[in-house]
Amino acid sequence: MRIYGYLRASTEDQDANRAKDTLIEFAKSLKIKVSAWFVENESAAELNLLELFRLLEYAEPGDAMLIEQVDRITRLSEADWKKLKHIIFSNNIRIISMDLPTSHKMTKSDDEFQNRILEAVNEMMLDVLAATARKNYTDRRRRQKEGILKAKLKGKYKGRPENIELQQKIESFLLDGKSYSYIVNMLGCSRHTISKVNKRINSSNDT
Repeated sequence: MRIYGYLRASTEDQDANRAKDTLIEFAKSLKIKVSAWFVENESAAELNLLELFRLLEYAEPGDAMLIEQVDRITRLSEADWKKLKHIIFSNNIRIISMDLPTSHKMTKSDDEFQNRILEAVNEMMLDVLAATARKNYTDRRRRQKEGILKAKLKGKYKGRPENIELQQKIESFLLDGKSYSYIVNMLGCSRHTISKVNKRINSSNDT
């Protein structure tokens, strides 16, 4: 069984590698070695996690994905979570998550019966944690909208500030002919952010 670490943050302003050292230490405590890391800056509320799907394509049956929390791979609606879970389980990819204690035991047991029981328990707990992650996400979005509305009514809302330094770095890489994948790996930003900067560059060239 090979282990692949997956790290995710929602925006380019957040450090997706924040939990890497924690997961490395956690892997050591389980006496397992991480073969490769997959990192991206995207929201887990939509099925557009390119690095996650690259991991799932790369992994072979019996391999495992190591994550900090279940909400790193899903804040999806019930329908989308079912789609993602089907891909994971149909390819026999295991999930080892720090917030799912029963998943830790699967790295230590060679007993087929015990592993089948653990897999059943893990699947149930994954559903619970996925539903909790989705609820937390929708509750937070609702509170954000309420806060923005109140700020607008008071004339205090200025919108989210742009990360000018990050955009300048992206622009420099694009003008140097670097690929989206290269920029994502170097800066930890999202492809969506790169696309916005690229559109701005093309727009400037057209004028």
